[in-house]
Amino acid sequence: MDDLDYKLVQLLQQNARLPVASLAAFAEVSRATVKARIDKLIDNGVIEKFTLQMGAEARHATVRAMVLVEVHGRKADQVSHELLRIPQVHALHSTNGRWDFIAELEVQDLPTFDAKLRQIRLIDGISGTESNILLSTRRSLGH
Repeated sequence: MDDLDYKLVQLLQQNARLPVASLAAFAEVSRATVKARIDKLIDNGVIEKFTLQMGAEARHATVRAMVLVEVHGRKADQVSHELLRIPQVHALHSTNGRWDFIAELEVQDLPTFDAKLRQIRLIDGISGTESNILLSTRRSLGH
């Protein structure tokens, strides 16, 4: 992948519905070039699919939180597998530093949040958690 491919992928990650003409204008290349590059990225498996991501409001999540997870020993693969089996874990990120994972948790209410947090803490291999409830979300102009 070259700089143009990266730019196109970045633009499509921000908005997969951008028309080829808009992508061409942003990338300052012709529409034919954009179409050929996207086709090549799909053929090479760089782009697997175009998808839709619903906002938390549409998913009926009224409580969203980041749960920082510390793993004991060499159980990271087992812990990540168990976390991803919980439907309310919207995304799971591995990270460096004190915490091994950050789980994005989305639930309907605080009692459900408490129950899911208890479920997470009972996973074998988790030695600690810290939770941060998200109060509001701001997005950059590019998203």
